[in-house]
Formats: sequence, C-alpha cells, structure tokens
Amino acid sequence: MSNLKERLDIKALLIPLIAVVFGFMLGAVIMLIFGYNPIEGYQAMIQSALQNPFFTGETLSNATPLIFTALGFAVANSAGFFNIGLSGQALCGWVASVWVALANPTLPKPILLPLAIIIGMLAGAIAAGIPGALRAYFGTSEVITTIMLNYVYLYLAGNILHNVWPKSYLANTDSTNVISENASLTSKFMQGITGGSSLNNGFILAILFLILVWFLMKKTTTGFEIRAVGLNPFASEYAGISSKRTIITSMLISGALAGLGGVVQGLGYFQNYSNQATSLSIGFDGMAVSLLGNGSSIGIFLSAILFAILRGGSAGMQAMNIPAEIAQIVAASIIFFVGANYLVRLLLDKLTKDKEKVALEVAGASINASEEKSKDKGNGGEAS
Repeated sequence: MSNLKERLDIKALLIPLIAVVFGFMLGAVIMLIFGYNPIEGYQAMIQSALQNPFFTGETLSNATPLIFTALGFAVANSAGFFNIGLSGQALCGWVASVWVALANPTLPKPILLPLAIIIGMLAGAIAAGIPGALRAYFGTSEVITTIMLNYVYLYLAGNILHNVWPKSYLANTDSTNVISENASLTSKFMQGITGGSSLNNGFILAILFLILVWFLMKKTTTGFEIRAVGLNPFASEYAGISSKRTIITSMLISGALAGLGGVVQGLGYFQNYSNQATSLSIGFDGMAVSLLGNGSSIGIFLSAILFAILRGGSAGMQAMNIPAEIAQIVAASIIFFVGANYLVRLLLDKLTKDKEKVALEVAGASINASEEKSKDKGNGGEAS
C-alpha cells in the first residue's frame, strides 16, 4: 500500500514537471523555426523577470492575484466542479473593495482596510454562490453558468463605473480616483527592499491564504466533506454528507478566494478601478496555475511564480527582437500538456510497466537458473 502511494505521489509530481519541460521545448522549437536562438530567448526572459530586486518584486506582485484565483479554482475542483467564473468573481471583489475605499476615505486604516477586504471577499463569494446554488438545487452545469456570468459581471461593473458611482469618485470617464492611503495594501518596507516595485501586502495575504486553504482542505471536517463529495457525491450522501450544502459551501469559498484576487488588484497593484473591456486574465491564468500545481498550496505557489515569469519575461524577449507572443505560446503549451495529462500518464505507465517487465524477467531467469542448479545437484547425488 505504501509503495502504491509513493508511486502515485511521484506521478503527481512528474506530470506537471514534464508539462513544463515539454512546454519550453515546444517554445524552443518554434523559436528555431522562425530563426531565433531559444537559449538567448529564455535567458532574456529569466533576466527580465528576476535580474534585480525591482523586477523580482514585480514578478511576485504579478503572481499574487494568480495565487488567489488558483486557490479558488482548487477548492471548487476538489468538490468536483469546474469554476470558470473566476474572472467575474475577481472583478466583483475588485469593484466592491474599491467602492468601500472610495466611499469611506477618512476611516482609520485598521477599520477601512479589513472592511474593504472582507466586502471584496463577500462580493466574490456571492458571485460564485449563484451558480453554486443553481447546480445544487437544479443540476445546472456550473461550466455554462459561470462562463455566462463572467459577461454579466463584466458589464455590471462597467455600468456601476459609468452610471452608479458619483462623479466625485471618478478621475475620468473610464477610471476612478486613487484610493486613500487608509485603504491601501501598499508597503513601504516591501517597496524599499525591491527597489520601488509594486509588491505590496497582498503578497503576505497570499502566503497566509496558501496556509489557511491547506489547513482547511486537509485538517478540517469541511475540507474532508468537500473532497468526499468531489470523489463520490452519491457515497457521500449515503454517509450523511449533504451534497447540496457542500456544493454551495465550496463555491462560496472558491468565489471568496477569487474575490481576493480582485481585491489585491484594486487595493494593491492599481490602487483604483478602471473600466475593463474583457474578462480579467487572472481568472483564466489562475485555472492554469491551479492545474499545473495539482491543486496543492506549494504547487500553486511555484506555478504562479512560473506564470508571472512567463508574463513579465516577455519584455526581455522583445528586447532580443523575439516576439512577446513566444512567451505566451510557452505558457499555452504548458497548459496544453497539463490538460493532456492522460497522455503523460500513459507514457509514464508504459515506462514503468516496461521496467517492471524487465525486472520480472530478470527475477524469473534467476529463479529458473537456481532451480536448474538444484536439479543438477540432485541428479549428481543420485548418480553417485
């Protein structure tokens, strides 16, 4: 049993690593086809993302919202649901948190900042709770409802910006004023150690929630129920676990985490809200980060850093006259190979079986040789 568990753990670790390697290999092949040097290209990417404290800080800052949306996807996925509405839920968290900040600029920071964060989480939770309730009580596909609600929340946010908020909130027709210092997640300490980058206290929040979500999913009854429903909802019902309650709970948690992804954008990175023409990329990138990280806190953290390097490092590739789209191709290739993990598993299974087959043949040959020797000795004794 322990050997089986070890094999499963090794496979779970190897699959995302192989996906990353294959993704970079495919990117290298494409660069070669178009006449670019892949070694120079990847070197420029890494240097651009990590060459000094400022760029390292920017990379960590870009990874922060991805951690939250990836955690949100991981919780819903553990319950057996594909929450594609992370973009809309993050947008709800962004709008709600900035709204609170703009409406109460003079509140003391110990009150205003936690309040804005909590309201942002609640907005994301409500946004995800709607498709969760539809799935729990009516069996509606959460994939369809969350995709459609992304557009609803996108246009609702635009309407709030243009028609609901008073003009005193607005810097121009498409963006709000900068929030007050009392609502800001900025950190002079973090900016100081990273050369004035945009790294803020949202990163500390992300690390905290990586630990909290791990504890929730692995050490609490709620986490056990979420995982049990994800594995087998019918057996869970038989065991006394309410599937409906667990579905809604998992989606509420998922949405709250996605909402936090928007909160750190509004209160940390941008310090305001501006009109969004399309769904937030942090939602879809967060899904990829979660899949690559296999839903684990450590895996999500490392995957978020990798995707932030791919995003931020594209500027370095452009400096080498390599199109920034090459970095996007690498990211897309990694996602493809993660999504095609069945093929990777099949390859690993074949390699494992081949090794086991060779080992069995060697063992069988050794046993046969031993038996032959025993027979020879027996025959020699009888002859004497």
